[in-house]
Amino acid sequence: MASSDLDQLCSHINEKIGNIKKSLSLRNCGQVPNSKTILSKIGDEIMVINELLNKLEIEIQFQEQTTNSLKELCASLEEDYKDVEHLKENIPPHLPQVTVTQNSGNVSDFDSEEPVKVEEPAVTKKPSKEQRNIKEMPFITSEEFNSIPAYMKSRLTYCQINDVIKEINKAVVSKYKILHQPKKSMSSVARNLYHRFMDEETKDTKGHYFVVEADIKEFTALKVDKRFHVMLNILRHCRRLSEVRGGGLTRYVIT
Repeated sequence: MASSDLDQLCSHINEKIGNIKKSLSLRNCGQVPNSKTILSKIGDEIMVINELLNKLEIEIQFQEQTTNSLKELCASLEEDYKDVEHLKENIPPHLPQVTVTQNSGNVSDFDSEEPVKVEEPAVTKKPSKEQRNIKEMPFITSEEFNSIPAYMKSRLTYCQINDVIKEINKAVVSKYKILHQPKKSMSSVARNLYHRFMDEETKDTKGHYFVVEADIKEFTALKVDKRFHVMLNILRHCRRLSEVRGGGLTRYVIT
């Protein structure tokens, strides 16, 4: 055997012996009272650090979701801006037209003594039932979200709560579009829904917008499960809705 190989083998064996000695030393430290106290404190600190890391992970997820929501909002605003520009460039001819008379010569701008003539708009018809405004639930603000007790919102995020509000509003709009629709134009499916909606009305819900679980299942992809009811508790806490019970039904009234 070459001397270099022998040196490597000795070095390896010595390293193993050193590791064993360190292990024995650490094991013996656990038996010393002072060392036990120190190790216990170290264990407590590790648990605290682990809890902080979990909170940090949750906060990072929340910030990522908030960033995605802001990106979607920015894209939506850009679309709205394009629509406004399009409307600006294509003003409907039936809107009132303003005609201004200017004097010839060196007079510029508007003549303060010349009256402005405004064409009277045509008399508009009363809005049909389909054009009625349907009350929708406002989204939760970040301040409201932060005020929700931790035990109530658990691991739910700001975006998840507002996504549920969006779906509930979808159910409300779909329901009341049917209720505002002329009966003659209803399909058989819509007519059956119409009769169910009317049967679910009570004196306490008269004049209010509300949905029941059947509407959530009919018009949205939400699962009416335990998590959904936790969301409803949060929305009641934030005064977005209230409950009216009766006849074996719970009616979720938009407030």
